[in-house]
Amino acid sequence: MSTAAGTESGATPRIPQPSATPEELRAALAVVAPNALPTFDEERAGALRRARDCVSAAPMRRFVGQWAVYVAIERHPEQAGRLRELEARAAVVDDLDEAHEITAEVGRILDAACVEAGVARVDAE
Repeated sequence: MSTAAGTESGATPRIPQPSATPEELRAALAVVAPNALPTFDEERAGALRRARDCVSAAPMRRFVGQWAVYVAIERHPEQAGRLRELEARAAVVDDLDEAHEITAEVGRILDAACVEAGVARVDAE
């Protein structure tokens, strides 16, 4: 396992990080974020449709990567709560320095979750 933000503080994750398959991710979501299941199912159906239309596995790879990171965050309740706090604050912040601090902390949470999920993080240029 890796050094994620939630594990660095000594917090134990609620569940082990599942394999990056739709079935295992869905089972993990049922435990850590059951309210996300309808969105997961809807996005999975859309990714499958796009994969068939494009004759490409890329839409499913993106879908699985996105949800693996989501599960990696939600496995750590304190980390997930902190991310929600940061997102709410980012929506209303007026101070540029504070916005930079929020962005940096969100980035650290996402970086740690990507490592836990085994997903390479690609930053936009």
